[in-house]
Amino acid sequence: MPWGAPSQQPHQSALPQQAQPQAGTRRGRTWGTLASVVFAGLLLAGVLIPAYRDISSPGAWSYWKDFFGSPSMTASAVNMADGRKALAIAGRIGPVSASWFREQLDAAKLTAGDVIFLSSPGGSLDQGLIMGAVVRSRGLTTVVGKVDSEGRPQPSRCASACVFVFAGGKIREAMPRSALGVHQFSSTSSRSEESASDLIARTQQTTGMILDYMTRMGVSPSIMQAMTASKDIRWLTEKEAFDLNLTTARYAGA
Repeated sequence: MPWGAPSQQPHQSALPQQAQPQAGTRRGRTWGTLASVVFAGLLLAGVLIPAYRDISSPGAWSYWKDFFGSPSMTASAVNMADGRKALAIAGRIGPVSASWFREQLDAAKLTAGDVIFLSSPGGSLDQGLIMGAVVRSRGLTTVVGKVDSEGRPQPSRCASACVFVFAGGKIREAMPRSALGVHQFSSTSSRSEESASDLIARTQQTTGMILDYMTRMGVSPSIMQAMTASKDIRWLTEKEAFDLNLTTARYAGA
């Protein structure tokens, strides 16, 4: 024939090699996907199980809630009538309040001589000590008081660990009708966790730490007598607070 024999159609086996899916390749991909899923599951278990155990331990939930959720304290910036700037903090001192407090001070841009108003029933001992040290390092003045809806300072109360924050003030002003409350501090560990002798040693260590802090802040060591007198809150009179050098000046605000 003039046109020659018709060309032969390519057989299936003549198709390019890459066009033919390989069974071994499919199995390899399947096992690779399964291995990735298993690895991810183990990784999540390794992270989430310990995290759950941490959260379920005593005090941990309070820490994470205070850190990631709603802070246990609130803060309000105030411009005082005498020209000073102030930050009013209120609420219970939580397990991460010191970090929160630093952030609030930075945002308020307080400088030496400005005021911290305190209204708190207390809370974490170590956080209160750190907050007081921060107050002193910045040369701030402390006042026991709160701020009303119109931004006007009002009398309030500062007790327990809040007193350590107050003691950090370079100047510590006494607002009329405000009150400072102290009480005995001891270890929070239970007898099931340590022996009676260990509890006594830990309590003595805590007492020594508090005495050292208060002395460095210029407060009379006699404050320990008032603190150790009772486990209940003891509200100091204005005269007692001045005699102990816990308060050092009259409230200078309007």
